Amino acid sequence: MAEMKAMEFTDDLKLQLARRPVPTPQADEILIQVHAVGVTPTEKLWSTSRHFADGAPRSKAIPGHEFSGTVFGLGAGVTGYSLGDAVFGLNDWFSEGATAEFCIAKPPNLSLKPSSLSHIEAASVPIGLLTAWQGLHLHAGLRKGERILIHGGAGAVGHFAVQLAKSQGAHVIATCSRTHISFVRQLGADEVVDYRERRFEEAGLVDVVFDTVGGETLNRSWDVLKPEGRLVTIAADAESNTDPRVKSAFFIVEQNGQQLAELGKLFDSGELKAFVKAELPMEDADRAYNGSITGKPGKLVIRTK
Repeated sequence: MAEMKAMEFTDDLKLQLARRPVPTPQADEILIQVHAVGVTPTEKLWSTSRHFADGAPRSKAIPGHEFSGTVFGLGAGVTGYSLGDAVFGLNDWFSEGATAEFCIAKPPNLSLKPSSLSHIEAASVPIGLLTAWQGLHLHAGLRKGERILIHGGAGAVGHFAVQLAKSQGAHVIATCSRTHISFVRQLGADEVVDYRERRFEEAGLVDVVFDTVGGETLNRSWDVLKPEGRLVTIAADAESNTDPRVKSAFFIVEQNGQQLAELGKLFDSGELKAFVKAELPMEDADRAYNGSITGKPGKLVIRTK
């Protein structure tokens, strides 16, 4: 049986290089030859990294569920894709991830890769972009002309939220650190608040708050909402919060290839830009997950090919 290189979590949640059998696509599955995979450092803390869907303990999980690559194999019944197609997308949180030379994905969770993006750039997109779009439109119902406050405007989700909200015709206020103020302004933010130097409350009332930070920032944000204002949050600490308002505001991104396909057109038209913080070889994946890489904004990406 053919083997592949992959990175897997150890019991102490570090990443180690392993050899795994190349997976075989079953009915309605696609085998992807992975070129690059996006990094979400908090994944090592996710329940899905330590448990299967039925709650059974899980070990040696392969992380990384957003990727860009080429179609290498087609399971029975797959339509709409051909061998060699350049694709990007997500796979299931409970499946083995894409920090490997190959991974399995479902066709509805994929899209053809935007031609204007490299595989490295495309791998930085799916989670952040879908989270931003679903938060703004499906959960907050952002409308043209509304005022929106985006916490973490330079982050992996926030930088897409700023771009999308601005393209929607909203008045965008974003928080970030001083070093990223220029970057967030270039994304299109109308106002940028250095959260270490100024309280965001000074920017006035807003129709929507998009929170990626949580904690005290989330708690203070309720006070800046207009009477009919809406708040959405993706902060990890919000998932276990017992406040009914927070529980209602929290959401987790859903895989959706159709949304990716439509949003992907915005890269080719120049309306959206992707930003990569750094790219690393697969053997250095542990550095990407341990928080040691800082610097410019954008997403960390691991090269697998």
